[in-house]
Amino acid sequence: MKFPKPYSLKEIATLIGCKYKGAEDFEILGINEIHVVEPGDIVFVDHPKYYDKALESAATIVLINKDVDCPKGKALLISDDPFRDFNKLTEHFKPFKASTSAIAKDAIIGEGTVIQPNCFIGNNVTIGKNCIIHANVSIYDEAIIGDNVTIHSGTVLGASAFYYKNRPEGYDQLKSGGRVIIENNVDIGALCTIDRGVTGDTTIGEGSKLDNQIQIGHDTVIGKKCLIASQTGIAGCVVVEDNVTIWGQVGVKSGITISKGTVLYAQTGLGHTTEEGKTYFGSPAIEARTFFKERAYVKMIPEILQKLKNL
Repeated sequence: MKFPKPYSLKEIATLIGCKYKGAEDFEILGINEIHVVEPGDIVFVDHPKYYDKALESAATIVLINKDVDCPKGKALLISDDPFRDFNKLTEHFKPFKASTSAIAKDAIIGEGTVIQPNCFIGNNVTIGKNCIIHANVSIYDEAIIGDNVTIHSGTVLGASAFYYKNRPEGYDQLKSGGRVIIENNVDIGALCTIDRGVTGDTTIGEGSKLDNQIQIGHDTVIGKKCLIASQTGIAGCVVVEDNVTIWGQVGVKSGITISKGTVLYAQTGLGHTTEEGKTYFGSPAIEARTFFKERAYVKMIPEILQKLKNL
């Protein structure tokens, strides 16, 4: 998430009320999670296990809960609670803005697009040409939808990320300031839920087709011409490359890559990055040919045991 203009290290430190290390005029351009950071971004870290990863990342400003040596060419924001202060930045630069109408006045809707009754179109939403948005669809603020997109009833684009910190008094949510982007020629079925990014974009690539009742987590990127069947759940920060086929009731772990041309059979539980062009089945998932071969061997066990008994 980029700020509307560059800010200095001192300005951001003053905004969140923390100390800093580095030149007070050190330039800050935005905030991002560690998997999408770029130079000029702030990344936060609040656990020693991840200090090195954050300090060595592409981010040039690290919001951290320990006074450590500052890497060359970077700056530190030293906070007693980086999670809280990261939320402060999101709330400051991307505050919740209540809507005053079912279709926001600043929404941009392209020529030939049809919006059926009872839809909600949030602030600063852009919808391209020749789209069909069926009844009872909710499109939250800042979403971008391309041309020739069909979205069926009950789908929600842009709900908050499922991202919480466990505190003694209860769970504390990491605020979501990202967007949902739907590229051209995408079809989305009924009752799908696509969460907005925490700081970046959740993206559905051009020509991809989603069945009914699919959940896509925050900051996940779906490639071009993917097919995803119903009741699939894909966690946050997953990369699904082009031409992937995912059949029904598949569950996908966060932070992995489903490589180009992968096929996941129904009811697969995927917890690791796949190899390009291969087919997987089972939970935990393995290559489908291996799975079916192992099942064939299992079926032979009673016969083998009987033969041993007769020896």
